Amino acid sequence: MDVIAKVEPLTPARALRGPFDYRLGAGMEGVDVGSMLVVPFGRQRMLGVVVGMADRSDVPDDRLVEPLTALDPEVPPELVKLGLWVAEEYCSTPSRGLQLVLPPGTGRGARPRVRPRLALAVELTQAGREAILAGVGGSKQRAALEVLRTGARTAAAVCQESECSHQTLRALEGKGLVRLERVELARRPDLVRVGARGPAGVELNAAQQAALAEVTGRLREPAPDPLLLHGVTGSGKTEVYLQAVAAALEMGRSAIVLVPEIALTPQTASRFEQRFGELVAVLHSRLGAGPRYDEWVRLRRGEARVCVGPRSAVFAPVGDLGLIIVDEEHDPSYKQDGDPRYDARRVAERRAADCGALLLAGTATPRPESWRAMSRISLPQRVDGRGLPPVEIVGMLGTHGALHATTREALDGVRERGEKAIVLLNRRGWSNFLSCRVCGRVWECPDCDVTLVLHRAAGVISCHHCGHEESAPASCPDCGSVSVTRHGFGTERLERELAQLVAPLEVFRLDSDAASGRGAIGELLRRFDRAESGVLLGTQMVAKGHDFPDVTLGVVLDADATLRFPDFRAEERTFALVAQLAGRSGRGARGGKVIVQAIDPRARPLAYAARHDSEGFVERELERREALRYPPFGHLTRVVFASAEAGPELEAAEMVRSAIALDDASVLGPAPLFRLKGRERAQLVVKASDRAGAVAAVRAAVERAAAEHSRRGVIFSVDVDPQ
Repeated sequence: MDVIAKVEPLTPARALRGPFDYRLGAGMEGVDVGSMLVVPFGRQRMLGVVVGMADRSDVPDDRLVEPLTALDPEVPPELVKLGLWVAEEYCSTPSRGLQLVLPPGTGRGARPRVRPRLALAVELTQAGREAILAGVGGSKQRAALEVLRTGARTAAAVCQESECSHQTLRALEGKGLVRLERVELARRPDLVRVGARGPAGVELNAAQQAALAEVTGRLREPAPDPLLLHGVTGSGKTEVYLQAVAAALEMGRSAIVLVPEIALTPQTASRFEQRFGELVAVLHSRLGAGPRYDEWVRLRRGEARVCVGPRSAVFAPVGDLGLIIVDEEHDPSYKQDGDPRYDARRVAERRAADCGALLLAGTATPRPESWRAMSRISLPQRVDGRGLPPVEIVGMLGTHGALHATTREALDGVRERGEKAIVLLNRRGWSNFLSCRVCGRVWECPDCDVTLVLHRAAGVISCHHCGHEESAPASCPDCGSVSVTRHGFGTERLERELAQLVAPLEVFRLDSDAASGRGAIGELLRRFDRAESGVLLGTQMVAKGHDFPDVTLGVVLDADATLRFPDFRAEERTFALVAQLAGRSGRGARGGKVIVQAIDPRARPLAYAARHDSEGFVERELERREALRYPPFGHLTRVVFASAEAGPELEAAEMVRSAIALDDASVLGPAPLFRLKGRERAQLVVKASDRAGAVAAVRAAVERAAAEHSRRGVIFSVDVDPQ
């Protein structure tokens, strides 16, 4: 009887409907769900993933073909199921959903882009050990044997240390004195150790003990409900995570630890490696292709059982998963920008449910959705018993320059005392935009309806949406005037002002311009950690979970800028950003304080953040959202239509709108959006009570419209639960 593999080809084509049946011939006995196969597809050779097995096919026997070859390593079947669920849940294609779970570097081609790193290993035999004692062989051979006395080495290392050649090693092999064998060498990422580090077995306070007891109790349940760990900044959430992971490992299970940003991964990973050693693997996009592949393989083989990383680590190939930790669960970075636009928090919840694992979400500033949906445990006090730092809000109306007088005075005090400060300005570059003082020209992106940002050090003005760059102008091309005015402050300009204000203290700038190279973020954080004093300046990355106990001052500039965005989450994000940055200060014996600069110092989110009152803020925010039917009391699905010329995008949007028929739902739009990357855009937003029904209705409507309008160059993108 033939065995049929149902294969989903990895192709970007949305019109391709799989899976496709292939007959498994001789040599394919080990193929099962999760196997990666190179298959003939028309005139092409294509990589595909087995998503199912069958005893028969609806395709006639004379049309069934066999795969060409099977590749290693295979994907765990549970991840195949998860990838297909992501594709369905977020209105994507099976191919794109499956690519999330494949080994790093797999690509779509018939040959993997990344292969194991092989080396020739050399090891002494018993005869070789006796030869060392007897002193046999020539000088080169004796030197090589001596190097191997302490253990097996690579051939390259032996040759370098003993100054011999590979011919010498082959001669020793011929005499039976050494064994030569091809082995895989693991390419491990370098972990940067920064911030506070605690010893293993640290004694927990009463609140931590209660939290850990609740977590470990749920770990023993066959299908535990998700749990929210609400702890103020500095309350010892990380130690609870560490001991919860230890408990999962003792039960013979594995764990995934998610962090919101790659910038946080080195610090978090180093703490877990300090506690669990080689059992920890790290997965994130800034690793080289080789180390990322090897970490994936270590997890797949069970050599590592704890995975640390940002949102993509939710797809780590760990076996017998017992615990998923989502640290800083409030952070919008857990939402993927590109197709499929998944939310790692929801994917973690689904994976935990499928595996009978516990989902533990932790934060000092919970999302309203999590607050309402999860049972909670609390860490209400800092672990050292100190109070949270006082927060002073200062108004900027009528103030010139980026820094208020109160802020300048506080920074001057940091300089005089040789302390540390963190300053947050969520805007990079030198100036927001340029204009001509004579004719009024404003420099704009030719492909997007936005202004260009000045980056003075690079001598360019650039678009932060599409990446367009051009040389910074010395004069106006319209009128010839040299009166080019710079408007606004970014981190690059503020860095210079701070350097003058706090000299001789060093200013460490952390944004995507200053720390763009591989390992640059971790190295910058390590330098700030090791410095006796200094100022860490940056965008929102500086507010995310860093634990530097010697920081005595936190400053947030333009804190209410996000409140000026037309976003129902604006107040939530403003509160979280200020509260999180405030939590970076005052963790050491010197204490600390926080200064918040704002146009409207009376804004509600700022008032709650100044009181460190996350519970009060969330309860008030839930009341507002219930009145407006926003999440968690309603569900949103956003569809964006883009075309090279104006018109087709609105026609496609109207067609989708007319095709969506849902009870108890409203469709907002179509509304025009600003031009992006040379394309005219429009959007629809569906607000519904029934999430599953809305997603299904939108998917069906978009597929019908895409069949007609894709030929006219309209691009469709669906974003379920848009952030």
